[in-house]
Amino acid sequence: MDTTLQDPLVGQVLDGRYRIDARIAVGGMATVYRAVDTRLDRVLALKVMHPALAVDASFVERFIREAKSVARLAHPNVVQVFDQGTDGSYVYLAMEYVAGCTLRDVLRERGALQPRAALDILEPVLAALGAAHRAGFVHRDMKPENVLIGDDGRVKVADFGLVRAVDTVTNTTGTVLGTVSYLAPEQIEDGTADPRVDVYACGVMLYEMLTGDKPHDGDSPAVILYKHLHEDVPPPSAAVPGMAYELDELVASATARTPAVRPHDAVALLAQVRDGRGRLSEEQLDAVPPQALAVDHDNGDDRTTVIPRALTTPRPLPVNEDEEASGAALDRTSRFASPPPPPPSRRRPGSRRGPAAIVVAVLLVLGIGAGVWYINSGQFTEVPPLLAKTQEQAENRLEDAGLELGKVEHAYSDTVERGQIISSDPKAGERIRGNDSVSITVSDGPETVRVPALAGQKLDKARALLKEGGLEPGMVTREFSEDVPRGSVVSARPADGTKVRSGTAVALVVSKGSPIDIPDVTGSDEADARSELTEAGLKVRIATERVNSSEYDKGQVVRQTPKSGSTAAEGDTVTLTLSKGPEMVEVPDVVGASVDDATRALEGAGFQVDEDRGLLGLFGDEVKSQSVDGGATAPKGSTITIKIR
Repeated sequence: MDTTLQDPLVGQVLDGRYRIDARIAVGGMATVYRAVDTRLDRVLALKVMHPALAVDASFVERFIREAKSVARLAHPNVVQVFDQGTDGSYVYLAMEYVAGCTLRDVLRERGALQPRAALDILEPVLAALGAAHRAGFVHRDMKPENVLIGDDGRVKVADFGLVRAVDTVTNTTGTVLGTVSYLAPEQIEDGTADPRVDVYACGVMLYEMLTGDKPHDGDSPAVILYKHLHEDVPPPSAAVPGMAYELDELVASATARTPAVRPHDAVALLAQVRDGRGRLSEEQLDAVPPQALAVDHDNGDDRTTVIPRALTTPRPLPVNEDEEASGAALDRTSRFASPPPPPPSRRRPGSRRGPAAIVVAVLLVLGIGAGVWYINSGQFTEVPPLLAKTQEQAENRLEDAGLELGKVEHAYSDTVERGQIISSDPKAGERIRGNDSVSITVSDGPETVRVPALAGQKLDKARALLKEGGLEPGMVTREFSEDVPRGSVVSARPADGTKVRSGTAVALVVSKGSPIDIPDVTGSDEADARSELTEAGLKVRIATERVNSSEYDKGQVVRQTPKSGSTAAEGDTVTLTLSKGPEMVEVPDVVGASVDDATRALEGAGFQVDEDRGLLGLFGDEVKSQSVDGGATAPKGSTITIKIR
């Protein structure tokens, strides 16, 4: 039976706009449907939170956070979010619909991939994550299930549901979020996350694409977590003998157990991947690992052929490859064929100019052909590929092509190594006159800047200084300080004056001011409590709701938050809850009742009972009178005295 037929949402219109046609996938947090936006008449994916979770504010917050985070990215390799809303108990995201499959589907069907295919998938994933990291977000749950491969070969990153801003505290108070096979050691140990946890997960995915298996396995999640903490990810060549050393280097760099050793974000890893790819030969890129699964295809257009189809699509000549090595056969002479001879001219009988005219025509044709050859070939030449070459190598290539080196400029680059060519003018493949010059731009490597002096600066000012200096404000933590005023920077990491790459995120420690011991004001009148807390440097907030209290009179403080004895910073707020006096309860009439019945009635109404037997009531069992008359009211919890006769 088709399970989608049992789904109550299939066939329904959500929020009066989104008609749900079919269920695509079910996860622990939400169900994804294929739907039609009836207002704009387009197909999209609708991610609907499970109604049981919609009552949990933290889940709803995470859902909405995903929508806002992805909406800010607007990157071609990120699954876009169009809308977010609610309809009754349903909370939903309207998202871009990607027809195709996930990387998990590809790995399940094909096993290990050729290095070229693995890198073709990894590069757009890193581009998407790099955009997120530079925007201040960390994905935190990268895995093959979240990498979508469209039928057109496009690669997109999905499910930013665990995303967090880099400058927020990401400790999960002991709850490990994410999938165990792709968690970085620091996520497992303390739950904290920065862009390097995404780098680690991408390193694990690269290992899995190259070998067909995860690097660590075990009988339980606990075993896998232990291995991530205590064992390095093995080199792919251990599972695939003969695999290129450059691929081992990429995996080792991305999955280093010490975060500081890894590339600092996805942009830095992408630069390493492109550099490593440039050092691989065509044979190394196209090597088929023994773990690859043989797949027969009856239909050349089935959805899983998107990987090989992308690999066989014509692509630009690699920057590290000569035209001759590309296998492209250029028949330069075929385009310069001589024009057909002109039709014979009509001549008068007896004319002797015929042979001379023929000779002239032949010479004319040869002259035109030679001129065309000279103009189109002999006088012009193509600019050779120079990208990723050194200046010396570029000069040699230009000299071999009969060209001269022109203007040499320098520029910073995050992706091209220092000393290598970033671009040429004219570009490779363009035709220019022989002996003309070609200008080049040489990489000075990543732009480096010094962390400005931030200690003692107000937080807003420190963030502005970082932006002005080409750096990004990073995670903000707060701590008490006797020396630095509240709201000012205590220290930065990296420290003031450190030379770092442009765009690096700088973490800030901000002062909470001197610690203050919160005084105990319970039982005080509101005015006295407010005065004492204000003098201590604290702010006061009075809770809207007042509570009954038999212990404290009306207007006195019943409780305070935080409690007395705890520590707060100057300017922190203490919330006071005031008493509205004891709850008044009607007293039952127990005169004439037995002692047991009277006691049960009074205690049931919330009173305490005191027996007054005197001399005459020592052996009696009937209530003669009560201290508060029946029908009157008395504070709940107060004592009612009964006389017995």
